[in-house]
Amino acid sequence: MSIEQALHVLSERVKSHSSTMITEEAVKTAVVLPFFQALGYDVFNPSEVIPEFTADAVGKKGEKVDYAIQIDGNIRILVECKPITTQLDKVHLAQLFRYFTVTTAKFAVLTNGRTFHFHSDLEEPNKLDTRPFLSFDLSDIQPHLLAELRKFEKSGFDVDGILATAERLKYTSLLKAELNKLIESPSEEFVRLVAGKVHEGRFTAAVVEQYTNMVRGAFREVIRDSVKNRLSSALAETDQVIEEIEAPEPDIVTTQEEAEGFMIVKAIVRDTINVSRVHMRDTKSYCGILVDNNNRKPLCRLHFNRAVKYIGLFDGEQEERVIIESLDHLYDYTDRLRATAAKYTE
Repeated sequence: MSIEQALHVLSERVKSHSSTMITEEAVKTAVVLPFFQALGYDVFNPSEVIPEFTADAVGKKGEKVDYAIQIDGNIRILVECKPITTQLDKVHLAQLFRYFTVTTAKFAVLTNGRTFHFHSDLEEPNKLDTRPFLSFDLSDIQPHLLAELRKFEKSGFDVDGILATAERLKYTSLLKAELNKLIESPSEEFVRLVAGKVHEGRFTAAVVEQYTNMVRGAFREVIRDSVKNRLSSALAETDQVIEEIEAPEPDIVTTQEEAEGFMIVKAIVRDTINVSRVHMRDTKSYCGILVDNNNRKPLCRLHFNRAVKYIGLFDGEQEERVIIESLDHLYDYTDRLRATAAKYTE
């Protein structure tokens, strides 16, 4: 079972059976252990996923962390679980905070089975941040989350790779939360900032109240208009796909999956190269995506005509084929696709 499928199963479990996960042990058994198993860890190997982990240096007798995950002989991830009814807060980080300091762990996970908070030491070395760099609700899995969680898979676990994007994730998440607050409840300062550009006269309490409602409504309309424009653009691109795909030979069929893969690749590289230069050329053995419709400028190849699907990448000296489990997996290679596209803009 792929990580995508496993997370879907866990998401449905949380939505359907959360009322029975009122104890910490229920959360561990039903969600937490299967979650880390989906990431490739052997949850039945106590030297890899260590339950009730203790470290003498902590100095508090009997204090334990629910799980410590050991990779290549080093403790790398600490996990603390709470009942699903618990509202996770800084106070629940106490044990993780102490253990993080005295172990080789680089990441700490606090969860109640529904909400997962991933922490590290971005603000001060060897001191656990109180604010997570990655948070998500398991009952509402968003597409971008899969790419982030794959970085924690045992088979490709890379501390430096995770930390490279952790700071961006952390502050982007905090900024999104603040923007959501402004949308739902604009502060007086924000209302004055926006309305000050259009209002003539004094800002009385009544004027501020009037503009608060209008700013809230305008904020939402801007978002709706943006969504509509993106949808219209996507539909227009869909209509143009046929024009951008070179007519295949009579016995070659371009599948819907290949067409969707082509559109995803275009979306990935659009900030690097003018997408009008990106074309698809289907063949019997693979579906090629080219720059300037030139075989000497391959962007990537979609090998979708078999049970196991691959993407062929060209950021090296020759094609490298990498297994993908779904179209969403293409986003995992965003940096490499953009690097290839950048070669053709020089």
